[in-house]
Amino acid sequence: MGLEMGPDAQWFVEEGIGEDRALLIKNGEVLAAKQFWLSKICARTIVMAKIITRRPNSARATCLGPHGVEINADGLPRSASEGSDVRLLITREPVAERGRLKRAQGKYFGDQPADIMLPESVFAAGKVLRRFPDGLWEEVWDAASVGQIDFAGGSILISVTPAMTLIDIDGAGSPQELSLAAIPAIAQALRWFDIGGSIGIDFPTVADKAGRKAVDTALAAALNDWPHERTAMNGFGFVQLVARLEGPSLLHRFAASRVGACARSALRRAEMAQGHGRMVLITVHPALKSKLKEEWLVELAARTGKKVRIETNPSLALEAPHAQIISE
Repeated sequence: MGLEMGPDAQWFVEEGIGEDRALLIKNGEVLAAKQFWLSKICARTIVMAKIITRRPNSARATCLGPHGVEINADGLPRSASEGSDVRLLITREPVAERGRLKRAQGKYFGDQPADIMLPESVFAAGKVLRRFPDGLWEEVWDAASVGQIDFAGGSILISVTPAMTLIDIDGAGSPQELSLAAIPAIAQALRWFDIGGSIGIDFPTVADKAGRKAVDTALAAALNDWPHERTAMNGFGFVQLVARLEGPSLLHRFAASRVGACARSALRRAEMAQGHGRMVLITVHPALKSKLKEEWLVELAARTGKKVRIETNPSLALEAPHAQIISE
């Protein structure tokens, strides 16, 4: 693998072009993943923002932060008026959904002592690598792109809606057997795809109370170290989870901007391309070409020390760009 992974789980970070990626790895296996798109604002960071609208006698306001990102801020003192600058702790990135954009969220941080300890973002705390071990990020990214994880006897299908993330279970066996078999895949998906907010799991209908209790117990054990609140399975097999949402899940990225996600993936493949030559040739679906920003291509050239050429091929899937090193 080219990298020694110790027995303890550790966050590793790739600083990409247009995005940063993070994997929690233990013994060479991925336990969790996160993705941050640059030019946004990251949760658990402190920013300066300008108040643009504030109602009288309200502790809340709409602020304008770095990169032109609008922030719903809370906890503001009375002295903070429209037009003034305030210091905010970002608690959630902006989240794009079908037909709308949820603003970033932040809390007033101006009165906090300078040495206060904050829960650090994994992008700041993780060990930076030039590249992850082969195949680890690709496995997570490919699963997120289709919203599916297979397990023995079935699969879970995950979809994003404006209200919640929904997990459906399909496979063979009795309802209780299938439900129990799906739980490790559910636990894996929640961590791999960085899912938060409201989450619904549609288990097969388990008729007897004892069977539902067994599924609840197994789910609780699988999610023991994953902070959340959870309802018991109802008579129709539905369970709801609620977890802290700090930014878009990998599934949200694909649902709201699949082309943008695939464009960033193309840049990653191009940066990691091996071979002899003076040019990086990236072949992409035509829809991706306009998403490859000029500043990203300039950065790619600087990182690789090579010229960059873009070609299009409509037969390529969005998720399957091709990159190679060639002679001019």
